[in-house]
Amino acid sequence: MTATDRSTELITVAAQAAADKLAHDIIAYDVSDVLSITDAFLLASAPNDRQVKSIVDEIEERLNKELGAKPVRREGDREARWVLLDYVDIVVHVQHSEERVFYALERLWKDCPEIELPAEAKATRGKAAEHADRQQAAEEAGALRELGGELR
Repeated sequence: MTATDRSTELITVAAQAAADKLAHDIIAYDVSDVLSITDAFLLASAPNDRQVKSIVDEIEERLNKELGAKPVRREGDREARWVLLDYVDIVVHVQHSEERVFYALERLWKDCPEIELPAEAKATRGKAAEHADRQQAAEEAGALRELGGELR
């Protein structure tokens, strides 16, 4: 069994919406062979809680406006560390980058086929690592500046 046309359509619109809000590492899996509750998962992440909320809101708005789809369930809003949108045919996971690394959902679903995504969504792969590297470099530079000031 494979994801339905409806699931693929939902995934495509959701992935584009996430990419438009600068989500990182967008990927989708066809889980229809291993789960009976849904056809596909979309995973995306962001470096801060505000951006997680922004991505979730954009996905929800676009799926409603373009496809008339509303989630039957929305969880994790308050903390905005991991928000789940359940559309029955698909489940969208938008995670804070730290949660994405910690829970590593990709490991669970790596044997499932990937669903083809729009180019903008595919271009987000590796963005979380780039962001983390830039963050670490900035923190190290700040620590060196502090150390330099103390040595004077």
